[in-house]
Parts: sequence; C-alpha cells; structure tokens
Amino acid sequence: MKFVDEVKIHVQAGNGGKGCLSFRREKFIPRGGPDGGDGGKGGDVYVVVDPNLGTLLDLGYRVHYKAQNGRPGMGKNRHGKGGDDLIITVPPGTLIYDDEDDTLLADLTQPGERHLLLRGGRGGRGNARFVSATNRAPRHTQPGLPGEERTVRFQLKLLADVGLVGLPNVGKSTLIASLSAARPKIADYPFTTLVPNLGVVKYGDFRSFVMADIPGLIEGASDGHGLGTRFLRHIERTDLFLHLVDLSGSANLDPLKSFQTINRELEQYNPDLRERPMLVVFTKCDLTDVRDLVEEVKGRFIGAGYQTIAISAVTGEGLRELVEHIVTCLNRLKQTGAT
Repeated sequence: MKFVDEVKIHVQAGNGGKGCLSFRREKFIPRGGPDGGDGGKGGDVYVVVDPNLGTLLDLGYRVHYKAQNGRPGMGKNRHGKGGDDLIITVPPGTLIYDDEDDTLLADLTQPGERHLLLRGGRGGRGNARFVSATNRAPRHTQPGLPGEERTVRFQLKLLADVGLVGLPNVGKSTLIASLSAARPKIADYPFTTLVPNLGVVKYGDFRSFVMADIPGLIEGASDGHGLGTRFLRHIERTDLFLHLVDLSGSANLDPLKSFQTINRELEQYNPDLRERPMLVVFTKCDLTDVRDLVEEVKGRFIGAGYQTIAISAVTGEGLRELVEHIVTCLNRLKQTGAT
C-alpha cells in the first residue's frame, strides 16, 4: 500500500433546507391557515479515528468532500429531513490544520476518537412559524443557512513506542523485519527505505510495542537535504530512540562524530528531541571486523553517557537482550509518566 502522510482537501457541511410556503386547503374548511413546515438541518462533518488505517491514502482520491443538504419543508406542517452527516476516517496520529492560517484544529490519537470538524446549516422556517395576531396568513419563509466550509490539511505523525534512527543503510529495515511482521524493502544501497514502516514487536504473554523505521537521515536533513524534513515529524511521538550505528564501513569515518551529527539534526528539527531516551545499537556484529571494532569504540559512547548493545539482525545475536532492554525502558517511562 502506498504511504501518504499529508493531504489537502476542501470540506463543506450540508446546507439547511428552505422553509415551505403552504396553506391548508381542505373541503369545508375555508381559510385553513398556513401549514408550511421547516427545512431540515444540513449534515455535519465528523473526523473519526480508525485504528485499522495506517495512511491518508484514501483521502487523496478526492479533493472536495460535502455532507448532505437538508430537505426543504413541506405542507401540512411536515418538516424536511435532516441531511446525513459526513464521516471522514483517518489513522491514529492525524493532525488537522486550517489551510488558510495554519491553525491546528485537532490532534487525533485515540482509536474511535471523534471530532466535529464543520457544522451543517440550520433549516429555514416555514410560513406556519410566522403566524401572529396581526398576520393570520403570512407568506414569509426563510431559506436554509449554508453549512460551514473550509480547506483543511491532514498531516500524519506515526504513533510508535520506539523509533529507529541512523544514517542510511545501517540496518534499520533488517532489524524491524527481524523483530516484527513488517516487511520493508531491504537492499545494500542508501535510501532503500523511502517511507516509514511500522512493526508490532510481541513479547511475553499477549504484550507488544510498536516500532517505527524512519528513513535514513543525513547531515542537513533538518534543512531539507536528503529526504529532508518530510519524515522527521514521524519520530516526534516516539518514546524511545534506537540509534543504529554500522561500523562495517567506518574506515574513514569517526563513528561517534557521525552519531553526533544525526543527533544534532534531530535537535535542530525539534529541541525537545534532545531529552528523549536513546540506546546506541551496534549492528551487523556477525562480521568479524565489526565485532572487533565494537570493543574498541563502545567505550567512547559510554563515556558520552549512552547505553550500548551489539546485535546481528541476521543471526539473531543480541535481539532478545535488545527487546528486554526496550521493554524495561518503556515500563520505566510509563511509571514516571514520561509517555
């Protein structure tokens, strides 16, 4: 399925139905009086969170969305039927902005959450409503009021417990594929992953956490380089970062400096990310040269205040310990109210 995380649409609530101009006409009842009914209310527009959705793809197929108009009133004091509401479904983590002034209208995160986006117009009153002592046969009615309308922008920020960050081609896709049922594209060239991937990692008895594989970052990403800021927003809702470090191609690179470069991009994008818990994960440790390098460099990361763990997503080495550490950290964050 194609991943779409931003969509702009024009939305309009239903218009109210017009009031009816009618007089009662029955045999043997002269001057029966006015009996025009009111128009029906226009349908409202609601946005509802559907936990089964993971993308805004379905919204992108249309540009204009409109709720049903209210029906006009009828004779014999019959009111028009109200218009049906329009329900727009979105995945958890969807933000709604007014496209004109960029105002945040809603931040929808909980499954089943329902937000009234636009109100339908009120139905007009029929002439039966205007009878008075001085006007026994009113010929005045009201038109229905128009429904609210606006252009809105839907933006998705994935909801995940754990976010995988790091330079391109460090093994993020391989890791998430090893721990979950997610099947991202895996290859030996940079920027293999062009869209974020979500995977559910199960542990214990019927327990799990959600892991997000964010496309590889490079220096200058916060300024739009590489894949730019398009996917950086998806890491804002994660509780824990796994910063993956690949030492297999580090002959001419300083691993700690490359690591700090990515952290600096995260901080420049959103300073709050600096306070997010982070675990350094050395990948591809099934390779002999990588295993030797890990022993040499991990002390520098520990000295900088980071916890480290070495894994191989191919052989499974260290994966159990990694999951246990993640679960411990997430439980600690929940107990302290940090999540």
